[in-house]
Amino acid sequence: MGAEKRVGLIARDIVEHFERRLEAIEGKGMVVCMSRRICLELYDELVKIRPSWHDAEDERGAIKVVMTGSASDPLDWQPHIRNKPRREALAKRFRDPRDPLRLVLVRDMWLTGFDAPSLHTMYLDKPMRGHGLMQAIARVNRVFRDKPGGLVVDYLGLAPELKQALAIYTESGGQGRTALDQEEAVALMLEKHEVCCGILHGFDWTKWISGTPSQRLGLLPPAQEHVLAQQDGKDRFLRIVQELSQAFALAVPHAEAMRIRDDVGFFQAVRSILAKRVDGERRTEEELNHAVRQIVSRAVSSDGVVDLFAAAGLKKPDLSILSEEFLAEVRGMPHRNLAVELLRKLLAGEVRKRGRRNVVQARSFAELLEHAIRRYQNRAVEAAQVIEELIGLARDARGQRPRRLAQPHRGRTPRSTTRSKPTTAR
Repeated sequence: MGAEKRVGLIARDIVEHFERRLEAIEGKGMVVCMSRRICLELYDELVKIRPSWHDAEDERGAIKVVMTGSASDPLDWQPHIRNKPRREALAKRFRDPRDPLRLVLVRDMWLTGFDAPSLHTMYLDKPMRGHGLMQAIARVNRVFRDKPGGLVVDYLGLAPELKQALAIYTESGGQGRTALDQEEAVALMLEKHEVCCGILHGFDWTKWISGTPSQRLGLLPPAQEHVLAQQDGKDRFLRIVQELSQAFALAVPHAEAMRIRDDVGFFQAVRSILAKRVDGERRTEEELNHAVRQIVSRAVSSDGVVDLFAAAGLKKPDLSILSEEFLAEVRGMPHRNLAVELLRKLLAGEVRKRGRRNVVQARSFAELLEHAIRRYQNRAVEAAQVIEELIGLARDARGQRPRRLAQPHRGRTPRSTTRSKPTTAR
């Protein structure tokens, strides 16, 4: 197992595989080796391929060996032998998802009782069985943001030992399915991809791969229009793309995942705009720290295309005014369903702002907005008609905004011994 040629082959495989994993999902990786010597030799091979990963200081570097030792160990082992405080400092780095320490090599350390939720990939190159095997692979299945699950790369063929360990687990009262073959994740990914393609059937997004940045950006408004024009299209698309993203994160870097990565990037870009929250709406911690990053080859990053107005081809308005110029621009948009969605989000934000000042007025306004949108969603009215209704609501919102009193004097007001009555203004 520690033959030089074999160690070199595994090092190249880990570098290629782990870098592709990091393109799809943020997080950490762990390599479990049979001996400390193999850990160190594999480390040397890895840093030969990626010198930038190495740093002699504990506070820096993307890769470390975590092991114990003594002064009697070989001299070239000593830089990797750390006392307990130094190992605890490394553990703190590894637990921090923002820390650049991405990959650790271990023999026995951190395989039990150690939790790093962002750890999503484990490379097993050590014979294990029973409880020890279950404890080891459990390191990668901790809940973390949108991580769909952990991936175990098995270099030794431990499937029989894993089945036996799972049998012990279920006999002792454990429930649920704890592991599945990656091919099943690939099959699920392809199924969700087919559903997404079905929702966008008849829409040509080939420019997402071959077009210029402006052409790629120009695909987003008609793509949104295509989705919004369908019955429950938005909700179905948001749900399916999320499921596709999770399966994709488990499947990378399978050949089928790499084949559809550009499609997934396009679906995620469209979804990011459709799912964009209105001003004032609270986000969950998971949404704020969304972990899954799709591989968008030669395309606009899905995290960057979130400006609803730019994607719709509109100048960003002063939302506190909802000016006639902007409303006229919305009325003239060629994508009618997208115009409805845009106005809905703007007015929903207005409702939240109004609720801080006048709860009764905000509730009445919200009911009018909900009624108009429900009629549109039930196809009781055409998009053009509901646009006019929403523009009317926008004008009402603008007209009912409280006026500010003029303050001609900026200096200090002279003190007076008598109180004047409060001034009122219409």
